[in-house]
Amino acid sequence: MPASTSARQVAFHEVDRKTGERIHHRKTAADDEAVEAEDVAKGFEYEKGRYLVIEPEDLKRLRLPGQKTVTLEHFVPRDDIDPAFFERPYLLVPKDDAQARTMATISRALRESGRVGLSEITFSGREHFAAFAPPTDSDSPWLNMYLLRYEEELRDPADYYKDFKKPTVDKKQLAMAEQLIRSYSEKFEPTAFKDDFETALREFVQAKLANKPLPKRPPEAKAGKVIDLRDALKRSLAERKNGHAAAGHAKSKTRRNKAA
Repeated sequence: MPASTSARQVAFHEVDRKTGERIHHRKTAADDEAVEAEDVAKGFEYEKGRYLVIEPEDLKRLRLPGQKTVTLEHFVPRDDIDPAFFERPYLLVPKDDAQARTMATISRALRESGRVGLSEITFSGREHFAAFAPPTDSDSPWLNMYLLRYEEELRDPADYYKDFKKPTVDKKQLAMAEQLIRSYSEKFEPTAFKDDFETALREFVQAKLANKPLPKRPPEAKAGKVIDLRDALKRSLAERKNGHAAAGHAKSKTRRNKAA
């Protein structure tokens, strides 16, 4: 089962601005004649404007193994997989108690070994590269599946950085950056991150439906002029230090009030 959903997003349709009616798109050929659904086929463009028609029966002949069974033959450390390879998460749901026990055993073995299983599986008419790993929740007995991109799908970074010389790192700036990272380090809490644009969009739509004043756009914070990275790091560290000092003052004041 897909482990993510786009249902929370506000969906739009194309409509006629004058009448408010929804616009429908029809499938047409080059002569603008409508094409019925049963006459639409897949086509491979082998020359500009020329297509080879591929029938569903042709694709069935290419059906690959792996639709019913997942074979795990390769196990690698989880940290060895570059995040760029991860594409989409899925939840593996067992069909019965016997499958649940098998899944729990594999999940525990992968967790204790610190590894993930790799496999190529077939669904939706395509072969996919996938990693199988236990959830980060240490009490979960289940398995997650992550679709991975094939290496050939990833662009070569060298093509984009070839015009730049390898930069040198200033040791003082590096030390300040590391200090800043340590001061802001915390446990990952995904609930702390919200899609503010989606929230604002929903409020906007509800206000228009209710014929109420539209919410105002909050003013953007003005950033001070930054001369270089060292200046930016100094400012960030100072703001962090002042923030901690203010928080500490508030806590001590609260304790004094309680004592009184």
